[in-house]
Amino acid sequence: MTDAGWSRRELLAAMAAGAATSMLPRGARAVGGGLLLRDVSVVDGTGAPARAADVLVADGRIVQIGRVGRRVARGARIIEGGGRVLAPGFIDLHVHGDPLQHSYQPFLAMGVTTVVLGQDGSSPGAGKEGRRRLPDWMDAVERSGPDINVATCSGHGTLRRQAGIDDATREPSQAEIARLVALLEEDLAAGSFGTSTGLEYVPGMYAQQAEIAALGQAVARFGGVAMSHMRSEDDDRVEASIREHIEASRPARTHISHLKVVYGEGVERAERLLQALEEYRRAGIELTADAYPYAASYTGVGILFPEWAMPPTDYAEVLATRRDELRAALQARMIRRGGPGALLFGSGPHVGKSLAQVSEEAGQAFPDVLLEIGPRGGQAAHFVMDEALQARLMVDPHVAIASDGSPGGSHPRGAGTFARWIEEFAVGEGRVSLEEAVRKVTSLPASILRLADRGAVREGAVADLVLFDPASVRANADYVDPTAQAEGFDLVLLNGTPAFEGGERVAKAGTLLRHGR
Repeated sequence: MTDAGWSRRELLAAMAAGAATSMLPRGARAVGGGLLLRDVSVVDGTGAPARAADVLVADGRIVQIGRVGRRVARGARIIEGGGRVLAPGFIDLHVHGDPLQHSYQPFLAMGVTTVVLGQDGSSPGAGKEGRRRLPDWMDAVERSGPDINVATCSGHGTLRRQAGIDDATREPSQAEIARLVALLEEDLAAGSFGTSTGLEYVPGMYAQQAEIAALGQAVARFGGVAMSHMRSEDDDRVEASIREHIEASRPARTHISHLKVVYGEGVERAERLLQALEEYRRAGIELTADAYPYAASYTGVGILFPEWAMPPTDYAEVLATRRDELRAALQARMIRRGGPGALLFGSGPHVGKSLAQVSEEAGQAFPDVLLEIGPRGGQAAHFVMDEALQARLMVDPHVAIASDGSPGGSHPRGAGTFARWIEEFAVGEGRVSLEEAVRKVTSLPASILRLADRGAVREGAVADLVLFDPASVRANADYVDPTAQAEGFDLVLLNGTPAFEGGERVAKAGTLLRHGR
């Protein structure tokens, strides 16, 4: 028992006064609508040392931290913490999917209370043609009452199509760029948190810096952030891609999505990259990044194909006129990325098999298999990262943890990222303290989004909270069972309401977050 606990006399008096106990039916609201989380170890998200306390929640916010007396807590549901950690709900800066179509229970199960959509240049809910405008989608999410808190960025690729810019256009006209900026400003006024680009994907791969830079002024005016899946993450191009992203973002704040070095090896390579980022910060650039604790990325097989074979180019014509050239390019690229055993299909007819297995079963060389599959042939896990290098990037204080996952996705990061981060990096290997591990998934991402009332356990903050025993946290998802739910997170509060408890979702208590509201 800690000094924050009640005496036996106080406890009996509170029970006599009708205070609810932790044995109330799951998801029930106490008479007063409040919750008392008693005898918890508060890891507040700032990086400060854990401290023993009681935490009182009422009307969706944290009312009191410390020793909470029985009169203050009368009518509240009492949850006995037993010394477990109480932390701010985790904020996942890079997520896919649509809460109008999917439940985000796997994210709640690993302590996530807020997801940030609109990534890699694609606004959520817009469809491939980008027909649905983001403000309309936001209104629909708000009306639906999502099962998790939802924030979003505006996807550059979606805006580009809405502005009537053809995918293959390299240099849009001034009128087209003006339409692009006007559409972005409508999104930002509706509460978008900034922009995202997907410069390794269609149509972002065809955009030049001048086009992307036109968006930075608007983002800055609204106080937003410019996020990017950059032009390249390859060892020999990543620094140049970072420089392009920074220059195109100005004067808006710059954020690098899933910082990694494809083909790079070793801690020294990570140190050189981190040093380059620190030099930008010393020059006054607001620069942050995120990363996930897995050695495999997950994206379309199109990433293997050269630009000249990508949509909207007629792929049949490419095969007819440049087949040998394309075959050689695919073979060289796949060999550089670790060979056919380093690609595991996550969708399509070959799901669950490596390219090497498919090649062997088909009796074909792997480049010929890729030629048949084509650049639109589905998604795959790509084992192209060095674990030591990535681990060093992840513990940098300016790098947040984000999943790049989605509900029902075929990569374990969508159900395991935050559990794996706590289980391996904080508890198992001790690469970071628990306090720092929590900071990198709470107050750091909150500061990147400029969320003033979330990301920390403090009086007056919104009560997005997670109660867990660090030693019990397990990431169960793997590449065989990528959707296996994490365990060890006992209670998740969204806006003061129990939303996940006893291993399952018990309420839809999320909300749409709008930047500046």
